[in-house]
Amino acid sequence: MNEKMEIALKLREEGKNKESNQLLIKLSEAFPTDAILQYQCAWSFDVLGEEAKAAPYYERAIEYGLPTRELEGAILGLGSTYRTLGEYEKSKKIFLKGLNLFPNNKAIKVFYSMTLYNLNEHNKAMEILLSSLLDSTNDEEIIRYQKAIRFYSDKLDDTWN
Repeated sequence: MNEKMEIALKLREEGKNKESNQLLIKLSEAFPTDAILQYQCAWSFDVLGEEAKAAPYYERAIEYGLPTRELEGAILGLGSTYRTLGEYEKSKKIFLKGLNLFPNNKAIKVFYSMTLYNLNEHNKAMEILLSSLLDSTNDEEIIRYQKAIRFYSDKLDDTWN
C-alpha cells in the first residue's frame, strides 16, 4: 500500500490530479480504516474542486486518528470544505476543535474567521483576522500602529465622542 500511495502523491505533485485521485480512491477502498490514506484521498478531491466528495474522507481520517501534522491539515481541510458547502455551523465546530488542539495555527484562525463572516459574526471575524495579521506581519507600517490596531480590533463598532 505505501508504495502505491507514494505513486499517487507523486502524481499529484506532477499535476496529474485525476490520476492521483483515482489511485487513492482504489487504495481507500482496499484499506478503508487507514486514516492517512483517507486524508490523502480527501485532499485529492479538494485539489479537483470536488469538496462534497472530500468531506466524508476528511471525517473518516479524523475519526480513525491521524498524526498531529496530518490532523492539523485534515481539520483545516474539513472546516474549509464545510464552509464552501455552506455548512457553516459544522465548519465553526470543526475549526473550534482545531483551535482547541492547535491554538497557534494561524491558518486555522484565518479560515475560522471566514466561517464567522459567513455566520454574520463580522466583529469576531475581524478581531481574529486583525490579531492574526499583527502576530505574523513584518510590515513596518503595520508594526508601527500595532498597539492601536490591537486596541480597536474588538471595538470596531464603538465610537468616541
